[in-house]
Order: sequence, then C-alpha cells, then structure tokens
Amino acid sequence: MDIIFLRDLRIDTVIGVYAWERKTRQTVILDIEMGADIAKAAAADSISQTLNYKEVAKRIIAFVEASRFDLVETLAEKVTEIILREFKVPWCRLTLNKQGAVRGVRDVGVIIERRQSA
Repeated sequence: MDIIFLRDLRIDTVIGVYAWERKTRQTVILDIEMGADIAKAAAADSISQTLNYKEVAKRIIAFVEASRFDLVETLAEKVTEIILREFKVPWCRLTLNKQGAVRGVRDVGVIIERRQSA
C-alpha cells in the first residue's frame, strides 16, 4: 500500500471548551496520510488515476474553517470520516495539532488512524 500525504496543513477554526476559545479563531495543524495504490496513476501519468491531494486539501480546509467543535478529538474523527467516505481511501492516519493549547508545551493534539468499514 502506498501513502499520499499532506503535511503542515494550517487551518483557522473555532475549537475549544473554554468561553474565550469560542470567541476567537485558532490555528490547527493537520498531517494526513492516506492509503492509496499509485501504480495505475504512475503507469498512465494521469491525475484521474490517483487520489487528488489538492481536492482533499480544499475539502478539508472548507470543512474545518466552518466547524465549531469543542474537542480536537471530534474534529479529528469528522475529518477522517470525510476522507474515508468522500475520497474512498482504504485507511487514513491524521495528526491534529493545536499548538499552544497547554502552557509550556509546543505541540499537543491527537493522532488517529481509521480504516474503511467492511
């Protein structure tokens, strides 16, 4: 299985459980790995035969910008569900980083991996 990835995708959104967090947009940073078979695309040298990572990025940016979740866990689950369902990838690993959420810590967040249900 091959992997197509997006790293350091920075998106501003409303996220957090505290009242002050609900009043200001914060940046979340996503790293996304998606299972893919790139052999057909490589052989044909055609984007129509592969997962279009630009389309994935555009869809995720639009979703995250419009979202208003309390928890990074919920946002991570929803983003992963979109990728699996809409882009038909067999699996997805997502790291969601909410830098600065904990004083004295640079990076904090979640890493999840999900697969298509059988």
